[in-house]
Amino acid sequence: MAEWTLLSWNVNGIRAAYRKGFLDWLAAANPDVLCLQETKAEPDQLPWDLRQPEGYHAYWHASASKRGYSGTAVLTRTAPLEVEYGLGAPDFDQEGRTILAHYPDFTLINCYFPNGSRDHSRVPFKMGFYEAFLDRCERLRASGRPLLFCGDVNTAHREIDLTHPKANQNTTGFLPVERAWIDGVVERGYVDTFRHHHPDLAGQYTWWSTPTAARERNVGWRIDYFFAAPDLMPRLTAAFILPEVMGSDHCPVGVRLLVTEPDSIASP
Repeated sequence: MAEWTLLSWNVNGIRAAYRKGFLDWLAAANPDVLCLQETKAEPDQLPWDLRQPEGYHAYWHASASKRGYSGTAVLTRTAPLEVEYGLGAPDFDQEGRTILAHYPDFTLINCYFPNGSRDHSRVPFKMGFYEAFLDRCERLRASGRPLLFCGDVNTAHREIDLTHPKANQNTTGFLPVERAWIDGVVERGYVDTFRHHHPDLAGQYTWWSTPTAARERNVGWRIDYFFAAPDLMPRLTAAFILPEVMGSDHCPVGVRLLVTEPDSIASP
């Protein structure tokens, strides 16, 4: 088996990240798989070296309902056996939020989960999306697929996962109903890979408010995750956060996973 490095990053606009040196970072980091969220671009809006980075198969999913909004991508050195776009739920598949990559011995889901909005107006949509997403995951598990999902979940799970939990009890991203959904994910056996490896490590965040210069003071939230189904956990060797990586209001998160590689790999 080979050990793959899988990274997930909300880039808050892939074109802006490109101007800030995204491809240089990608070449240096050299992940086996990189999942991107909030790309905010159609593939035809991207320069070719970004649309098809050297050494990677690239899969882009843009919003069909609003140009320059939401969007996800998967960059992978090994071509998946199959790639699916969306959850198969029309109400939730118009914003380019989900890509499923099926590899020989596991399925990876990259997802940019909705924000509930400051006035909570999108909380019902967010909760509906959460349920549709979990239903898709459960159906995959029922079919026998080892499952890993990652992305910007847009909710901090526990008080340790944000700097000011008491002050944010009524803020979307830390509402009881949002946190309860993550409780349900865990109750179904999915493992928060970072907390599995670092159960009590405080001050570990993945998003910081830019207008308040919160990153310089490490006043943040951990809202980006890799969750693994239990049957994958023996193959998961590490989980980590990369707060030193700049270029977005989020930073990358990652895992290392033992993977059975196919005998022959198609060239990008």
